[in-house]
Amino acid sequence: MGDNKNILLAASLSLLILLGWEMFFAPKPVPKPAVTAEATAPIAPPATPGSVPDLAAAPGMAAAPTAPAPAVDPPRVSIETPHIKGSLSLAGSRFDDVTLTKYRETIDPTSPPIDLLSPASASKPYFVEMGWLSADASLKLPNATTVWNSQTEGQALTETTPIVLTWDNGAGLRFTKTIRADKDYMFTIEQTVENIGEQAATIYPYGLVARMDTPATQGIYILHEGPLGVFDKTLKEVKYKDLKKEQRIAAQSTGGWIGFTDKYWLTALAFDQTLKIDATFNYASVNGRDRFQTDVRGEPITIAPKESKTIKSYVFAGAKEVKLLDGYTESLGITRMDLAIDFGWFYFLTYPFFYILNWMKDVLGNFGLAILGFTIILRGLMFPLANKQFAAMSKLKKLQPEMQKLQERYANDRTKLNQEMMELYKREKANPLSGCLPIVIQIPVFFALYKVLYVSIEMRHAPFYGWIHDLSAMDPTNVFTLFGLIPFTMPSFLHIGVWPLIMGVTMWLQQKLNPQPADPIQAKVFMIFPFVFTYMLASFPAGLVIYWAWSNVLGIAQQWVIMRRMGVKA
Repeated sequence: MGDNKNILLAASLSLLILLGWEMFFAPKPVPKPAVTAEATAPIAPPATPGSVPDLAAAPGMAAAPTAPAPAVDPPRVSIETPHIKGSLSLAGSRFDDVTLTKYRETIDPTSPPIDLLSPASASKPYFVEMGWLSADASLKLPNATTVWNSQTEGQALTETTPIVLTWDNGAGLRFTKTIRADKDYMFTIEQTVENIGEQAATIYPYGLVARMDTPATQGIYILHEGPLGVFDKTLKEVKYKDLKKEQRIAAQSTGGWIGFTDKYWLTALAFDQTLKIDATFNYASVNGRDRFQTDVRGEPITIAPKESKTIKSYVFAGAKEVKLLDGYTESLGITRMDLAIDFGWFYFLTYPFFYILNWMKDVLGNFGLAILGFTIILRGLMFPLANKQFAAMSKLKKLQPEMQKLQERYANDRTKLNQEMMELYKREKANPLSGCLPIVIQIPVFFALYKVLYVSIEMRHAPFYGWIHDLSAMDPTNVFTLFGLIPFTMPSFLHIGVWPLIMGVTMWLQQKLNPQPADPIQAKVFMIFPFVFTYMLASFPAGLVIYWAWSNVLGIAQQWVIMRRMGVKA
């Protein structure tokens, strides 16, 4: 039974080693080829003649020119909100110029802000477009080259001043777009179509998010970056590499949303949540470059003569702030926007963990202090189990002299040794497996906290004290450069900072308080764990290493008290 305990512990710790392996050997992003005029042409699989229009054959995608971009840029409307600077192209009324002013590329406050969306003429186009489709090829509709008229010319789009765009097809249909912005990252678009002609028209609302090239990603399995959407309240994630193989993936839903996610940023669109939609994820290769697109098409709308109809839609282009996304679900009714943040399988832990940490940060004024306080809370919740674990381990440590005598006496009789060991456990009421449950419970807690630190933008560039300026990044100090005294840049695999060393020392001290395995080989294996984990966690977020080190310190204190109480020499 003692062997089983050690095996279980080793298996649990092995999970963490596998995670570290993924972190160390994540694939490096492949350099992207230079931009070409042909590469900016949108994806356009042909629609079946006479059928309901194909999503990827939306006007903005079917008739895109392959000629070089015009010398004169299309007219634009400025976007000026507290968190966004950019512009809206009147050609196609595209959201294609969005800069997030609240966030910087690096921890340096003078570094450039985050550029999220870019026009088709840029090196890496990334934009959002919304419009109308029709199965009637003769029906003239606005497309990607249509230049809309601004009824609020000279006025910027702000949180207090909406803009109104109009276009008349000259054949009986007038199109109006009223675009509003909030103080954060959401745009609300009301599209109205007025029929002043003599014949009814049936059209379909559509929206798309398109981006050029496969973006650089973290490349680890614990984080999704790429196309995604929520359909019928269920999250669907599609990897870039899988979409390149499948070319096209379809989904249907009532309500929901679709778009692309990066680690910290999201670009998504949604219609009124009562509408039934057809959605697709698309891929095409144009002149050797990757093009990805997510599309959504709503139910057909028939507009009789002298009638007008309006449809509401939403575009989100910004940071994946948890409270903000939750707020949009509550205020706008957009289904489960919080699922854009990859909290993973342990969502039932990561989600409350985040809110507790965020609340403690507001109280204590620092996310690092919040982690220390949160560790105390976790230790308090697991106190009964930990007490049981430490009491059992203390009893086993107290029995070690007798166990060693049995090992010497029955060194050549394994069966008899196991029988005598079981009798000893039974006589002294010691259970070698009683300490396993807390260890098993701590594994999902560790992963959940790791997720929170790794994927939450609120942790990005969050400082602690001393040399830790970003809790979501690894400890910047390095023992191999004498913590900065030697002016030399070490390779990444030779990087061990102060906090990983503190964690390793506390792990080694805690291990010394535990009873040693009966098997000398197992004892030697367990001796190297503190060194392995010191090296492995050196590349992990500093906040996670601080959590582990502080948890070890609390565990050592608790175990030492229990051992003293039981008369065991610590």
